[in-house]
Amino acid sequence: MNEISFTAEENGERLDKFLSLGVPGLSRTAAAHLIESGYCKVNGAAAEKNYKIRSLDEVVLTMPEPESADIVPENIPLDIRYEDGDLLVVNKPRGMVVHPANGVHTGTLVNALMYHRAENLSATATSFGINGVIRPGIVHRIDKDTSGLLLVAKNDFAHNSLAEQLKEHTVTREYEAVVHGNVKQDGICEINAPIGRSVSDRKKMCVTDKNSRGAVTRYSVIAAYARYTRLRLILKTGRTHQIRVHMAYIGHPVAGDGVYGSGKPKWLNGQCLHAGKLGFAHPRSGEYIEIESELPEYFTKFLGQMENV
Repeated sequence: MNEISFTAEENGERLDKFLSLGVPGLSRTAAAHLIESGYCKVNGAAAEKNYKIRSLDEVVLTMPEPESADIVPENIPLDIRYEDGDLLVVNKPRGMVVHPANGVHTGTLVNALMYHRAENLSATATSFGINGVIRPGIVHRIDKDTSGLLLVAKNDFAHNSLAEQLKEHTVTREYEAVVHGNVKQDGICEINAPIGRSVSDRKKMCVTDKNSRGAVTRYSVIAAYARYTRLRLILKTGRTHQIRVHMAYIGHPVAGDGVYGSGKPKWLNGQCLHAGKLGFAHPRSGEYIEIESELPEYFTKFLGQMENV
């Protein structure tokens, strides 16, 4: 086990949020689980996840060894767009879940990675879920029905570096989407609205001031159609379902989004959202690397139908 110590400088932050901000790659949910499991002490004593930090508090987090996941390696083809000794960038198809969870144990990106790169995946404790089970190599995620580029770390050094870059919002993440309605064309626009879990439906996220985290999405119009708009979007933060929530919030949900949208076009079986550009500083050399992915067939096919919609 590894101990991480902090001395608080300011008052008022919840303990779970304090830890998630202080440990690269550790989500607030995972931090809360560690606190509830007794792995965190404040001034030498156990504390609740909603404990409000006070200046000069001594916080010690003991990171448990992550449990090995019982993941079945599967010979699923991988579209690898970049690879070296520290990391790889994979182009995930729409419909593939990133890692096993919630009853999905096969057919995921991690199942494929365990077959093709099992000996070369990070196992850092910041890549584990709320139950402490490791997610080999996974630094960040994109939704099942979102296609595009994803970072995978091959060792803990690379994982921690990439997680820190994500935390500091220095990773370039650019998407393309088709959204409902006519979006005004006035240059680069910004949505700055905090996102948290919906109290009415725990499976959904929403724009809210309650138990939320800041979220910023920038977008610009690529092309306008009769009933839809093609957008370029840049994530400045990386909250769960961020683009989908933000676009629905301004009245232009992503086309085909069955959760935050309103009906699916007959030519589109799933949401029209693609992570097409990924840029980051290489963990070892510091060199900036930028990878691009062309629009997938489902996306271009839908664009080709625009004259009919």
